[in-house]
Amino acid sequence: MKKVYMIILGALISVFIIGFTIWQLFFNPQHLPSGDYISQSTSPNGNYTVKIYQSSGGATTGFAIRGEVIYNNKIFNKTKTIYWNYPQEKAKVQWINHDTVNISGHVLNVKKDTFDFRYDTE
Repeated sequence: MKKVYMIILGALISVFIIGFTIWQLFFNPQHLPSGDYISQSTSPNGNYTVKIYQSSGGATTGFAIRGEVIYNNKIFNKTKTIYWNYPQEKAKVQWINHDTVNISGHVLNVKKDTFDFRYDTE
């Protein structure tokens, strides 16, 4: 009887680990392809830097653009993906003020906003 419980427990743990791995690889919004570095732009006060990367899905898909903000005033320069758009080949970055950036027509507050085409309702 104890052997049966151990087998069931082992199976449940295996299913949990496999499910978590699949979620991390395919459904985690922060798990995006890194892409090739294109450009960067620093905020007027120097607290933030937005780096733009171009990602290619291969021969059958177009290019995507990923924007990553670096919090320069944090320990170890913390980074966060704030922009992900497909299809898009180039990006224009313009700072509106110290905390707000316009990336190809999408206005984002780097402290709290993100744009991901997969969740865009417009």
